[in-house]
Amino acid sequence: MKLITGNLMNRNMRNYFISLVLLSVVFVSCNKKVEVEKVAETSVPVTITRIDTTALESFIDLNATATYLIKNTIKSNATGYIELVNVVSNDYVKNGQVLFSLKTREAKVLGNTINKIDPSLNFGKAIILRATSDGFVNAVNVQKGDYVQDGDPLAIINDTKSFSIVLSLPYELKKYVTINKVLNAFLPDGTIIPTRVDKFMPTVDPTSQTQNVILKCVNQQNIPENLIVKIRIDKAVDNKTISLPKSAVLSDETETDFWIMKMINNTTAVKVSIKKGIETANKIEILSPKLEPDDKILLTGNYGVADTIKVKILNK
Repeated sequence: MKLITGNLMNRNMRNYFISLVLLSVVFVSCNKKVEVEKVAETSVPVTITRIDTTALESFIDLNATATYLIKNTIKSNATGYIELVNVVSNDYVKNGQVLFSLKTREAKVLGNTINKIDPSLNFGKAIILRATSDGFVNAVNVQKGDYVQDGDPLAIINDTKSFSIVLSLPYELKKYVTINKVLNAFLPDGTIIPTRVDKFMPTVDPTSQTQNVILKCVNQQNIPENLIVKIRIDKAVDNKTISLPKSAVLSDETETDFWIMKMINNTTAVKVSIKKGIETANKIEILSPKLEPDDKILLTGNYGVADTIKVKILNK
């Protein structure tokens, strides 16, 4: 009996001791401070730009076509046979230059007989046809020996004096184009030639609502017909302005609100609303707020970011 009682007491003491140790461990663990993992701050890699104060010019480029407005047709003035063809297509001819000669059928048949009877009559002499203007021969429709009738077209000459560049001008842009204004024409090979506004055609195309404008080259130019060139029309020029590259200016989906991301220190950029002015192919005028030459504006890395961001500048 004493042995059983002693064993029970020893077992209870051992369980009590184990429980006490476990409670001590739990108490100590609860009092330890839980270390919170610190979140590392992220920086957006960006490049920056500064304002540009050079003159800003707004313009639009429109297609125009080189053409000859007047094409002179050389016609036969009698019925007969072509005796002489003195020109081929693409030749340049002068006003009064001999192009064709022809003999009437009667002259060809009876000429020698009548001249034998009376040589002073000069019956059967060829009829000479001459160029009526300077220009390039567009087409020759006959060859030697052909039989032609009175009024048949023999050749077509592009009148050099009528060479023009025809611009199809949207009517809403007419206020930027005036008579005698000089407009630059850009040829596909990179050549730039000055042209002068000569006149406006009196009608507007009913479908496109464009009005043809006749431009004359300021200096004589050797431009092929039907060549398509670009005419630059200046819409506005501001010599004292502040502008930024287009990629530095952001907008909402409706393009009604515009802003930039401006550095306020070496690591932080904030959103700044702006009012824009003239817009060119690669620049936008900033009307407000007033930016200073030392201001740093995000050029890349600025899209889809919060109003305030931490940044890492890749360029200086």
